[in-house]
Amino acid sequence: MKSPCIKTCQIDRQTGLCLGCLRTLDEISSWASYSDGQRADILADLGNRRPAGGTSGSRA
Repeated sequence: MKSPCIKTCQIDRQTGLCLGCLRTLDEISSWASYSDGQRADILADLGNRRPAGGTSGSRA
């Protein structure tokens, strides 16, 4: 199962997003139960979650 996890797990208190993968705690805890489509939607949205000028995660 594809996952954006990069083993850098720290939740930003302001945004509620993991600084490593940019997912919410709910998304992280429910990842295995999501359908392939739900996971694909989240993966597609991750680039929009990066703070302006930020370098969180491994996305280009």
